[in-house]
Amino acid sequence: MPLLPRAVRILLAREPVDMRNSIDGLAAIVRAEWKESLYAGHLFVFVSRRGDKVKILSWER
Repeated sequence: MPLLPRAVRILLAREPVDMRNSIDGLAAIVRAEWKESLYAGHLFVFVSRRGDKVKILSWER
């Protein structure tokens, strides 16, 4: 099991998202609606409308 550094935050979407969104679509949500930096190393978690699927967006150097 990989361990995350203390500086890494996990941000969970409040609203379900359309799982047809690509990486670019999810990145646009993070930038425009959440006002977060994609390149900070945090984990951005998105859940489907039915709650049965999850997508996690992260950036690795």
